[in-house]
Amino acid sequence: GMTVTEQPDTFTRSVRDVAAESGVASSAVRFYEQHGVLTAVRTAGDQRRFDDSAACRIRVAKVAQRVGLTVREIAGIFAALPADPGPQDWGRVAETLIAEAEARTAALRAHLTEMRGGGRLCEIEPAH
Repeated sequence: GMTVTEQPDTFTRSVRDVAAESGVASSAVRFYEQHGVLTAVRTAGDQRRFDDSAACRIRVAKVAQRVGLTVREIAGIFAALPADPGPQDWGRVAETLIAEAEARTAALRAHLTEMRGGGRLCEIEPAH
């Protein structure tokens, strides 16, 4: 990552700024940073500073979590994003998330079918 000394102009937002922009608690901002969903640089006073994409990353992460992706999986998808993501970059992220959501929805439907099948619930194979 970046060292404390090199703090680019783009990293201007505080934890509180990002929390306000994305509609989450400050603790959630720190949680997402710990799990690699967001990137922060540290000021000389050890304050976190985030770039313009931070609030968008959190909003997208929350939607992705609703369809069943883990924070680790979301961080992996975001790892492909460049430093200053443009609409095309977000479009690729959206395509990946949609494909993941579709796959999970299909798996859930399959489980529902098994549950309706009248067999013993404890004999249903867990998905891997």
